Amino acid sequence: MTTVNFVGAGPGATDLITLKGYKLLKAADVVIYAGSLINQELLDYCKKDAQKYNSAHMTLTEIIDCMEKAIHADKEVVRLQTGDFSIYGSIREQIEELKKRNIKFNCIPGVSSFLGAASSMGVEYTVPEIAQSVIITRMAGNTPVPDRESLSALAQHQTSMVIFLSVQGIQSVVEQLIAGGYPQNTPAAVIYKATWPEEKVVQGTLKDITEKVQKAGITRTALIMVGQFLGAAYNYSHLYDASFSTMYRQKSK
Repeated sequence: MTTVNFVGAGPGATDLITLKGYKLLKAADVVIYAGSLINQELLDYCKKDAQKYNSAHMTLTEIIDCMEKAIHADKEVVRLQTGDFSIYGSIREQIEELKKRNIKFNCIPGVSSFLGAASSMGVEYTVPEIAQSVIITRMAGNTPVPDRESLSALAQHQTSMVIFLSVQGIQSVVEQLIAGGYPQNTPAAVIYKATWPEEKVVQGTLKDITEKVQKAGITRTALIMVGQFLGAAYNYSHLYDASFSTMYRQKSK
């Protein structure tokens, strides 16, 4: 019996899928893809006779039934997920259902959109002495968020923050972040479809980012980035500092 391969599709650009993911996608007989979120040009890598199913139109049971049918027919199956499926990928529920049916699976990581966004903007979330932690979160919506993980609670740390699935409520996001402790002049950015050809970046502060985003017409498929890592202040690390020694290099005299 064959195996279901969960593959992270990458942040958007078709050449940002991993080599391992590409090879599995190219060899797949059946591909179940997250049609509302991935770049569908990735499907061009598939064989001409590969069966393709858009999970945007399917329930969980239908997805698992499709996998099971293909596996029992000894077909190679790829479940093509967004970015990296370890972040808001709804993978746990699929894995639990596969376990119930004794279907084997593999997970091939991808490149998350929050990493693609940082690369597109040329920024580092962990700037020495400015920010050394990153919070990845979302605003409460159809999926509730635990009270201890509310935006206002997390904002107390004033560290680098990446907020998924929330740009449609940008004003509420800003209000909660300010209420939690971020100053209004905290740098902020919204990046729409990071690494896609139609990528769009809006930069500002918590004071004006809502107006800028609304003016740009961004209402979905975007990340909100907040923190001093986006600002002008920075420090060099000790990693390449000539006045510091490492296990590979002695400091200059």
